[in-house]
Amino acid sequence: MIFLRYESFREYLRLYPVTVILIALNIVYFIVVALNGGTTDTYTLIKYGAFVTLPDVDPYGILEPWRYVTSMFMHAGFQHLLFNMFSLLVFAPPLERLLKKPRYLLFYLLCGVLASAFSAVMQLVLGDGPLLAVGASGAIYGVYGAFLYIALFRKAWLDDGSRKTVYTILVFGIIYSILIPKISLWGHVGGGLAGFLLYGLLDRAMVRRKRAR
Repeated sequence: MIFLRYESFREYLRLYPVTVILIALNIVYFIVVALNGGTTDTYTLIKYGAFVTLPDVDPYGILEPWRYVTSMFMHAGFQHLLFNMFSLLVFAPPLERLLKKPRYLLFYLLCGVLASAFSAVMQLVLGDGPLLAVGASGAIYGVYGAFLYIALFRKAWLDDGSRKTVYTILVFGIIYSILIPKISLWGHVGGGLAGFLLYGLLDRAMVRRKRAR
C-alpha cells in the first residue's frame, strides 16, 4: 500500500520537501487569516484572497487572477484545514516522488487553478450566482485524478489495496461533495479531471523521453 506512511518525521521532510512546504504554507496562511478577522468571515476571506466570481462583472474571476492561487492556501475553519492537510500529508508523497519536485509543484498548482476555472464555468452555466471558494481540495483532487490514471492505465505500478483506495476515495469524495451544500462539487470534479488529464500528458511525455534514449 503506497499510501501508508512509514517514514520518520525527518525522513518525511527530506523525501517530500514540496509537500512539506505546501502544508506549511496552508497552515501559516490559515493562522494569518484567523488572526485578522477569522477564517469563516466572508469579508476577511475575500480580503485575503478567496476565489470570487460575479456573473455580471467578472464571471471567470480573471480581473483579480492572483485569487486562483491564493485561494488554494486558504481554508474556511479548522476542520476544513485539518481534512485537506491530512489528505495532502498521506496521498501526495508518492506523486511527488514519481513526478520529481519541480514537475510535481507545477502539476499541483495547475490542478488547483483549473479546479477554480471549472467551478467558475459551471457556476455560470448553472446560473447559480456569485461564487466564493477557498481550499486546497481542488489541487488535492488533482492528485487523486493522477492516481486514477495510474490505476487505470499503469496498473502494475499500484498494488490492489492502493487501487481500491483510489477508487473508494473518489467515489465517496464525490458523494460527500453532493450531499454537503457548502463543499464545492465542481471544484472537486474539475480538480480530478485536471489531474487525470495532466498526468496523462506527463506520462506520455515521460514514455517518449525514455524511448528516445
